[in-house]
Amino acid sequence: MGYAPVTRENIEVKEGAATEVDFSLQPTVMPPALNVTQFTVTLAPGSTITPTPVQAEAPSSTSLHQPIQPVDFRHHHFSDMEIFLRRYANEYPNITRLYSVGKSVELRELYVMEISDNPGVHEAGEPEFKYIGNMHGNEVVGRELLLNLIEYLCKNFGTDPEVTDLVQSTRIHIMPSMNPDGYEKSQEGDRGGTVGRNNSNNYDLNRNFPDQFFHVADPPQPETRAVMTWLKAHPFVLSANLHGGSLVVNYPFDDDEQGIAIYSKSPDDAVFQQLALSYSKENTKMYQGSPCKDMYPTEYFPHGITNGAQWYNVPGGMQDWNYLNTNCFEVTIELGCVKYPKAEELPKYWEQNRRSLLQFMKQVHHGVWGFVLDAMDGRGILNATISVADINHPVTTYKDGDYWRLLVQGTYKITASARGYDPVTKTVEVGSKGGVQVNFTLSRTDIKVEEGKVPVLNTPDTSDPNEKEFETLIKDLSAENGLERLLLTSSGNISPYRYRPYKDLSEFLRGLYLNYPQITNLTSLGQSVEFRQIWSLEISNKPNQSEPEEPKIRFVAGIHGNAPVGTELLLALAEFLCMNYKKNAAVTKLIDRTRIVIVPSLNPDGREIAQERGCTSKIGQTNAHGRDLDTDFTSNFSRYPRTREPETKAIIDNLILKRDFSLSVALDGGSLLVTYPYDQPVQTVENKETLKHLASLYANNHPLMHLGQPGCPNKSDENIPGGVIRGSEWHSHLGSMKDFSVMFGHCPEITVYTSCCYFPSAGQLPGLWADHRKSLLSMLVEVHKGVHGFVQDKSGKAISKATIVLNEGLKVYTKEGGYFHVLLAPGLHNINAIADGYQQKHVKVFVRHDAPSSVLIVFDTENRVFGLPRELVVTVAGASMSALVLTACIIWCVCSIKSNRHKDGFHRLRQHHDDYEDEIRMMSTGSKKSLLSHEFQDETDTEEETLYSSKH
Repeated sequence: MGYAPVTRENIEVKEGAATEVDFSLQPTVMPPALNVTQFTVTLAPGSTITPTPVQAEAPSSTSLHQPIQPVDFRHHHFSDMEIFLRRYANEYPNITRLYSVGKSVELRELYVMEISDNPGVHEAGEPEFKYIGNMHGNEVVGRELLLNLIEYLCKNFGTDPEVTDLVQSTRIHIMPSMNPDGYEKSQEGDRGGTVGRNNSNNYDLNRNFPDQFFHVADPPQPETRAVMTWLKAHPFVLSANLHGGSLVVNYPFDDDEQGIAIYSKSPDDAVFQQLALSYSKENTKMYQGSPCKDMYPTEYFPHGITNGAQWYNVPGGMQDWNYLNTNCFEVTIELGCVKYPKAEELPKYWEQNRRSLLQFMKQVHHGVWGFVLDAMDGRGILNATISVADINHPVTTYKDGDYWRLLVQGTYKITASARGYDPVTKTVEVGSKGGVQVNFTLSRTDIKVEEGKVPVLNTPDTSDPNEKEFETLIKDLSAENGLERLLLTSSGNISPYRYRPYKDLSEFLRGLYLNYPQITNLTSLGQSVEFRQIWSLEISNKPNQSEPEEPKIRFVAGIHGNAPVGTELLLALAEFLCMNYKKNAAVTKLIDRTRIVIVPSLNPDGREIAQERGCTSKIGQTNAHGRDLDTDFTSNFSRYPRTREPETKAIIDNLILKRDFSLSVALDGGSLLVTYPYDQPVQTVENKETLKHLASLYANNHPLMHLGQPGCPNKSDENIPGGVIRGSEWHSHLGSMKDFSVMFGHCPEITVYTSCCYFPSAGQLPGLWADHRKSLLSMLVEVHKGVHGFVQDKSGKAISKATIVLNEGLKVYTKEGGYFHVLLAPGLHNINAIADGYQQKHVKVFVRHDAPSSVLIVFDTENRVFGLPRELVVTVAGASMSALVLTACIIWCVCSIKSNRHKDGFHRLRQHHDDYEDEIRMMSTGSKKSLLSHEFQDETDTEEETLYSSKH
């Protein structure tokens, strides 16, 4: 590698000693000098250094430099292609990662080669690009070109400036064959045939994606599902789907609502035209626009590009699904008129398309890109929306808050918005070359208005190193590939291979308890109708001990005995956790900080009569009394306790009404989706966003569920967006366990339908475990998020049984020690704390998607006087004071009246005395007796005057 080849001809080999032939090779590139003193490495906490060969910086372009061209020009059948991919992954480990996104109908791997300077990791701010080839099995040029491209990028990294820059700035994913089964059926030399076009189920994969205008009746194929899952898992920005049969770049939309050949314009029509031209301009024959004159003499594509629907209608196409369901812009490239050319023609195709393939990849860096950050802590905001004025196609941010938005040259008003934040709009000038970085910093809604009145809390207390370490673990497990890394580093190969009837199940649980006594506790919640035990296995570092500060989660399966997949999944989960305790650091910490309760079979009687391979059979669905237990959790439990089935009563009394669970996950069967409360028809659903968030989290960690197309028999057209739906909108019924859990247990519960078949064959169990284990583990991570709170008074006394009202609806209660924990969807939430005898407290808390939030609520004033509520004391005291004041007023008034009468009596007596003295002065003679008689006579004229006189 790196040298010009030399050939010597007419070498004669004789019998005997070997003939010596020497070669002198000239390097094709002058080797650059390594400067090993300029490298610095910054490690994240907990990171380790793995020694790897240092790649040299790319040299400046010189006239001497010629890129190394591929030499492997031949048709690669699957085994050959597999060896080729493994070879390059092995030879170039520093820039490659070979992985599979799934399997074809015939179980061939759908391989992808990642090429990046940091393979396996999404680097914040770095866009992701993909090429997909061979979607139609007999259109093979794209398959071979992508293998050539892998060879070209690997061999030229570190020596060719263009390749080096592309690999260092882009995360490139290349899928050479999306339809490996069809390829094996196709035939070399096929010009325009159809043999091998479809997959092994004879479905056209490019008519198999959900469509915006028409219902796609064909069942979703394994290849389609795998690719959709893959596209949802990565923040792809740009893509091309390589086909054959013509020579043109075709851009969205591929169909229209009328189903006729007419221009179907997408909101980003200008961007798509520019993308298409970036490819066609580098391919001279394509750009001329008349590619296949001998086959299609009237066909003409100006500048080698066309709108898909204007060419012909393709309902169910992959490129439209990309644009409408992800952030990715995709075009379809037809690479040649002949679908399966002879091998000797392959070098010509590489030469025609080499520059186009590279130039198209560079377009991923055009437009605007940047980060959306939280103004409070500077962290990236996941799923923030980036909207461009007058272009109705928003994109969303990835986990670090990074985004990419392809745009043509111009001036744009771009708005970043997110739930719980005030939107921010910026005017941006986009040039013709390269991308413009535009960062947004968003402030949380209402913080300015409420500042100084309502505290906003969002970060846990990380002063404790153990707390900080655990918070980091939760964040790592929530990151991209976090759970995959946990599974890869776990011990033991857990793979369920058979179903366990009641006796085997009991023995298995006892085995776990006896082998792992330090972390397990096996108890019976009660008995079934036929006296089988309803087992409950607790897994915790302190089993059967109260730890109110730790979140508690329960997994329940087998409510319908004819759907035992959930039972086997929970048994596998229990064994996985036990086997990895003290072996795997992440699992150990989860068990140490979580109380996990597993109830594998709620209806053991029904399970005993259910029949394997009974995909639609209802035998065993009910309990021994013929009662569907998921209709027995009625709300009249306090009035009619004797009417409840024993299985239902056991779980209600011993689990649900304990009211100490933060999350419940129930596993059932009969479809592939998740439902959230309520199953009964209701007008409004309290905490709907959180319930839907929990259900979506499970579905998104499943490889197929989140696609929303269960594809079950007799329901092949069923479409459940995101694989999540409210229970009453799917199968409405009363008395369900999850409704009872929410209403009376104050615990959110979701129901997972594990597979279309109620009781699939045991041979499917390993695959089902592989599909669900990541989702099950994600619930153990999620239960640590939301809000962890502690309620106390000013003296530090914990307050138990306080009511915590969330968003003016949902209620939970503090446990012993004043602890409470509630799961909430990411965003800003209101919390009101109410306790008997204390004034109400109001705070706001911001919940992140990848870390727990904590809140300490302190009641400012004790609200009791003499042991009585302050409100009562104040009311009584006020009433008493009012009564006293009124009484005093009445007494004063009476006294005033009497006082006035006294004064009047005195006045009259004084007046009579003065008159008497006047008469004495005026009369020099007269009888004193007559005067006195006159006076006494006058004083007895009235009773009132006599009274006053006598009192005096």
